[in-house]
Parts: sequence; structure tokens; C-alpha cells
Amino acid sequence: MLAGFMKIKKDSWSLREQSLFLKCIGELLTQGYSLSEGVRSSVHYLPADKQEDIMSVLGSLKGGNSFCDNLARLKFNQQTISYVYFAEKHGGFAKAFLDASNIMQNRLRTLQQLKKILYYPLFLVLFTIILFYFVHQVLLPQFSSLFLSMSVETNLFMSFIIGAGRAMPFVLLLIGAFLLSLLYYYLQIFRKKDSLERLRLMAAIPVIGKCFSLYYTYIFSLQLSHLLQGGFSIFESLKFFQEAKENAPLALAGEKVIDHLKKGERMEQAFLCLTFLEKEFCRILQHGQENGKLDQELHFLSQFCMDSLQDMVNRLMKKIQPVIYAVIGILVISIYLAVLLPMFQLLNGL
Repeated sequence: MLAGFMKIKKDSWSLREQSLFLKCIGELLTQGYSLSEGVRSSVHYLPADKQEDIMSVLGSLKGGNSFCDNLARLKFNQQTISYVYFAEKHGGFAKAFLDASNIMQNRLRTLQQLKKILYYPLFLVLFTIILFYFVHQVLLPQFSSLFLSMSVETNLFMSFIIGAGRAMPFVLLLIGAFLLSLLYYYLQIFRKKDSLERLRLMAAIPVIGKCFSLYYTYIFSLQLSHLLQGGFSIFESLKFFQEAKENAPLALAGEKVIDHLKKGERMEQAFLCLTFLEKEFCRILQHGQENGKLDQELHFLSQFCMDSLQDMVNRLMKKIQPVIYAVIGILVISIYLAVLLPMFQLLNGL
């Protein structure tokens, strides 16, 4: 293999570029192109600074290296690499590429929605904090002295602002201590656990844990369905999982389930050890084995999980924004009323 063919540029591929690359190849494969022809044609659809990487992939394929190895060299998303790895096993390159592209596009859309929903409220939060600090440290002390000298009683809103200002350092201290505790836990405990235990802990987080559970159920269901459609048995599919060293959760999951199967457990019982998966996964396994359509059942489950995940994320985002606006509104109204109400009292006394 020529060294020049394996030269990889240092510029990383964004998720959008990775998605476009795989989508181009996947659509060309569905039209009868070979993998090499698809890679060559994708040059025309990617940015100019990626053409050297693409040509290096083409040369590497001609030199006998796998497409999965090339994506690893290009530092593609780990989940995407595992998709290609399994595609090389079951032969469904076109569908696997398009599925991987869709996953990355969904992730990008979710991130963009999150930015749109949170950017403006976060700006308002920052602006409100600055305004609150200015009112509490500069205006209120002066107004309080004036109102006391003129025997004007402190109103509820002024008391709220003064109390909130005094409590703010303690709140910030608690938030800082909480974040430091999380950092310590991550560095000293969480990071040292194996991938499956980390997934189990993440799936146990209230509300957000459901997102992790749906996502990994989607991944497991889809990969298993592709392998079963490729003619492999469940056991053979799990062996492929075990060999997928570039994806530690899948590799450990395959190894763990195989160990349970070797002990004589039924398939649906063996998968119960993967506690981060949705409960429906094991029921679908049993039902699919009974009706002989396990590959179709798993594929339907994967789509159901993805739809549920997207719906849950959208609902969470729609709930976050009103809460932020409500908190900001209460603070801003309290600030204005804390200053204006005593002034109205003074005017009425004249």
C-alpha cells in the first residue's frame, strides 16, 4: 500500500460532512455503483478541503483495507464506524450508510433546535443577572436610605429583591460545590467503570436517563435486525458485537449476553442483563422468535424508539423555555415594582 494513499489530513470532519459523505455513497450504492465508484463520485459533493481525504480512502480501498478502517483513520463518529463495521458483516452497505447518515442528521437537527430554544433565553438570563446585580448593589441601597428617611415602608417586592440578593452568594456556592462534586465523581469514579456500567448509571438518571435508554435500544435493535436480515443467527450477531472493539458498549454487551447464553438461559432472559435497554426489547425478542419475524420486529422497535426519543426531546425542549421565561419575568417585574411602588407611595403622600 502506498503511503500517500493513507495520508490523512489533520482537519476533522464535522458531523454534517460525515453525514453528507455517507449519504452520497449510500444513495450511489442503491443505484448500482460499487463502493469504490461511490467513494470516487462523492468527491463532487463534499467541500474541496475533504477531497484529499476521500482520494486517500479510495487508494486505501484499492490497497485492500476495509472502509471501516478508513473511517477510523479519518476519526469519524464512533457510532458511525460501528454501523460500517456491521455493514461489512451483513453486506447491506447502502442501507447502513443511509441509516448512519440519518442518525447524524437527526442529531444535528436536535442540536440546532436546542440552540434556537436556549440561546435567546440564556442571553436573557445573563442580562437579567447583570440587571439584578446593578439594582441590588447600586439602586436599592440608595432608594432604601431615601425611603427610610421619609418613613416609607419596605414593600414585598423590595424585600424579595433584598432577600434574593443576600441568598445569591449561597446559591452560587451550592451550584459551584455541586458542579465540583460532579467533576470529582466523573474523574474518580464514573470514568473508571466499564462501558455497560456507565450506561446503566446514565439510564438511571431521572427524565434524561430515558433518552439514553431509548437511544441505545434503537442502536441494538437496528444492528441486530440488519444482521438477522443478512442471514446470521442471534448468536453469530452477538459474536460480531463482541468483536466490535471500536464500540466498547456493543462489544461488552455481546460478551455479557453470550456468557448468559452459555449458562443455558433463554435469549430474552440473557438480554435482561443489559439493564439500560428498554423493557420492550426483551418482550420483542420473545415475540419475534415465536412468530419467526424477529428481524422485522426488531427493525420496527428501532424505529419506534427513535420516534419516541425525538418526541421526548422535543417535549423537554418545549418545557424548558417557558420555565426560563417565567423565572426571568418574575425577577424583572420584582425589580421594577421594588423601585416604582415606593415612588408612587411618595407621590401620593405629597
